[in-house]
Parts: sequence; C-alpha cells; structure tokens
Amino acid sequence: MNTVVLVTGANSGIGLVLCERLLSQDLEGLQLCLACRSMRRAQAARSALLASHPAAQVALLQVDTSSISSVIAAAREVKLRYNRLDYLYLNAGIMPNPQFDVKAFFKGLFSSRIVSMFATGEGILTQKDGVTPDGLQDVFATNLFGHFLLIRELEPVLCHAGRTSRLIWTSSSNAHRSAFDLDDVQHRRGARPYSSSKYASDLLSLALNTRYNKQGLFSSVTCPGFVMTNLTYGILPSFPAVLWTLLMPVFWLIRMFTNTFTLTPYNGAEALLWLFKQKPESLDPQAKYHSFTSGLGNNYTLPRKMDIDVETSDALFEKLLRLERDVREKLKERAEESQYPCRT
Repeated sequence: MNTVVLVTGANSGIGLVLCERLLSQDLEGLQLCLACRSMRRAQAARSALLASHPAAQVALLQVDTSSISSVIAAAREVKLRYNRLDYLYLNAGIMPNPQFDVKAFFKGLFSSRIVSMFATGEGILTQKDGVTPDGLQDVFATNLFGHFLLIRELEPVLCHAGRTSRLIWTSSSNAHRSAFDLDDVQHRRGARPYSSSKYASDLLSLALNTRYNKQGLFSSVTCPGFVMTNLTYGILPSFPAVLWTLLMPVFWLIRMFTNTFTLTPYNGAEALLWLFKQKPESLDPQAKYHSFTSGLGNNYTLPRKMDIDVETSDALFEKLLRLERDVREKLKERAEESQYPCRT
C-alpha cells in the first residue's frame, strides 16, 4: 500500500534533507509531496532529489503558511490528489532577523551559559515581527496558525477508521514558556515571537492528540538541535561567512560535552526520520523527541518531557478555533465583496 508523505518547508535545510533521507529508505510505494512557498526553489529541490532517486514519486505543492487563502487552496489541491495522507511534517518556519547583543554574546562565550546561548539564543536575541496581509502576526501565522489551519482543512484525508496518520512538528529548544502568553497568543506585545510560536506548537501538539487520537491521528514534536541552516545564518545577517567557519571548531568542541549540537541538517533530521518508523501509540504526547549527535558523530533520538500542561493546551486550541472562525468569515466577506462590488 502506498505511503503518502507531505512536508512543508521542504525546499531547503532540514526539510529537504528529511526528504532525501526518506527516499534513501527505499520504501516501496512512497509518494512524497514537497509543500513550499517558492515553486522555483521547490522545483530545484525536486530535481536534486530525482537526480539521486530517479524512480521516486516526488510531487510539488505551492503553499505559503502565512497566507490563509494559500493554505486553503493548497489543502483543496491535496484532497483532489490523495484520498489519504499518512504523514504530515509541519516543518516550515521563519525566524525574523533579530537584534543581537554583541556584548552579551562575547561574555557568554566565556561563561557556563555558552551551550544554551548557542542552542537557543536566549539572552542575546530579540526579534521584531511583521504583520501579514490577513492581519496576523507573521511568525505566528507562518510557524503555527497556518499549520493549524492546514490540519483542520485536511481532516478528511488524515482521519480514517482503521488506520493511523501522523503529524510531526519541527519545534525547537527555543520553545520557552516564559515567551508565551495565553492572552497574547500571536505575541503582538512581545519581542520573542519565534520562541512563543514554538512553545505554542508544543502545546498544540498535545491538544491535537487529546482530540484526534480516537480518530487515528497522532501528533509528535521534535527538536533538531543546533543546526547550521539558513535560519541560523539569518540570526546574524551581517556576520561574515568566514567567522561562522572560524566558530565551527568551537561548535565541534562543544559537541564533545553536549550532544545537542547536531550542526548539519542531516543530523538535525534524525528525530524526524526516527519518528517515521515508530508506532504512534507507543509515543509520549508530552515528550519532545530530540536529535542528538555524539562527539564521534553518531546520531540518535531521545525524548525529553516538555514544559506543557493539558489545561493550557486546551485553552490555546479553543483560541485557535475562534481565530479560525474569524479569518474564515473575513475571507468569505472578501470573496463576496469581489463578486458583488458596491455600485455608486
């Protein structure tokens, strides 16, 4: 029986490497769908995958998770193509270029905080968010709400009696309760939108399990560790590439003491691939599954309890449902206005 896998943010970084690693498993009947914002980059990714796996079934889907209309259109296309969806990897995400505290950074290099500083950016980074054309906070919409709406739209192909489907989130060690406010789920008033959105995805995963497990849909959360991707390089956009190169020996040294420094997208995708092979009923819905790389370069996955609770996760889910109703109503009003413009 064919296995259908859809990966958002699949054109680069961890998403693209995950697709490569899935195809390398030589799974019979695997149908892979790359869901990306840029079709040009998606086509390049597909060509690269087919160069290594010429017989693979690799389809493309245009979706911008920051756009309500794009998500709904993409979900409609998925339901036309597939009558089932076995794995939905919720991997797309953005991190705004932050303000960087240089003094705190160099001070942290010679302190006990060096590992957490590099792994999470805590204490040295603040970010300025934007607003989407739909009026939502950009990071919240891209990292969380767009994925929530995609799941809601795809319920008919995700939930089927007699079989299981999987939701697998790419979260972060930067998901901190202190950055999240249930009264400000979009993080309009804060300066840590990325951390807030990732903590919210941890909460949402738990809420999804509460509501959908009986329908055969299971949700899990992963952390790729500290990985050198475009997202990481974007933390310091003016930081010369040569300085990143000079820092690499420091990162390799740190990895001898903490295995969270996976460093490469291949290593960072370990937990995503590991979860692909697990029976969802055996997994802990309150655990985040972390990719680790030993000092000798060996990859493995371990669970760590998340700092979340059922009450907060349920409250977040209800807020997202209300927001979903609001944005759908606004979308309907815009459609009616365009169909029947006011006459003067």
